[in-house]
Amino acid sequence: MTNRTVLRPDGVSIAVTDLGGDGPVVVLLHGLAGSSRELLPTAQALPGYRVLLVDQRGHGASTRLPNDLSRDAFVGDVVAVLEELVPGQRAVLVGQSMGAHTAFLVAVARPDLIKGLVMLEGHVKGRDDPGEAAQLGTYFASWPVPFEDEVAAREFLGGDAIVDAWVADFELTDHGLVPRFDAAVMQRVIEAVHEPRWDEWQALTVPTLAGFAKHGMFGNDDREALIRRRCQTDRIDLDGGGHDAHLNAFDMWIDVLSRWLARERINGTHASGR
Repeated sequence: MTNRTVLRPDGVSIAVTDLGGDGPVVVLLHGLAGSSRELLPTAQALPGYRVLLVDQRGHGASTRLPNDLSRDAFVGDVVAVLEELVPGQRAVLVGQSMGAHTAFLVAVARPDLIKGLVMLEGHVKGRDDPGEAAQLGTYFASWPVPFEDEVAAREFLGGDAIVDAWVADFELTDHGLVPRFDAAVMQRVIEAVHEPRWDEWQALTVPTLAGFAKHGMFGNDDREALIRRRCQTDRIDLDGGGHDAHLNAFDMWIDVLSRWLARERINGTHASGR
């Protein structure tokens, strides 16, 4: 396992964990307010692949306060990672939530670099209510940081699986524990994600799996809309888990992901959506 840094023209540094190996390349992209750390168990459950875990800008060990938080900037970061660290190889992009949105846009913009796309609890429909992003920013800004210790953090944040990931990723300072992201940055990032992207979705050409959790963010109408507008998309509904199914339905998630990757690796084809 090697820690790498990819420098971008705007001065942003992108932190990448490279698990090494010479198998097919898989790139993992975390969701909003997360980091690559929460996807390390997923990476370790994929033997035979060369897995890269990316801290997207504004998250984890990457630049925390970048000026450019556009979707194009996120796409450019992933393209730069691929071109610098695995030149000449096509990768499968695997993303959760906001990371799935990033992965999808990369696959649309640079299909020459991508041979497959897996979106866990991700969508392209955007949001009708602009206040949702503001509410999320307000929530993150309400955290009474720095937290004195993990106990204090858990007392405030609760017991969901994502809390374990947040706590594990906290930075220890002289004054206590602080998150590796900025609330205002998170709000700006999700505002961009909330723009509908149906035209890009219908232009997508690479084999794609859309995975949803039983108790996830998206109802059946939203799930069916993806397939209706791009009928060659594979759809898998997990029998459990919530929006963070990579954490709270791990075994189901790995089973689905491993099977799909193996099928693409063997025959390079994908079934019609269902």
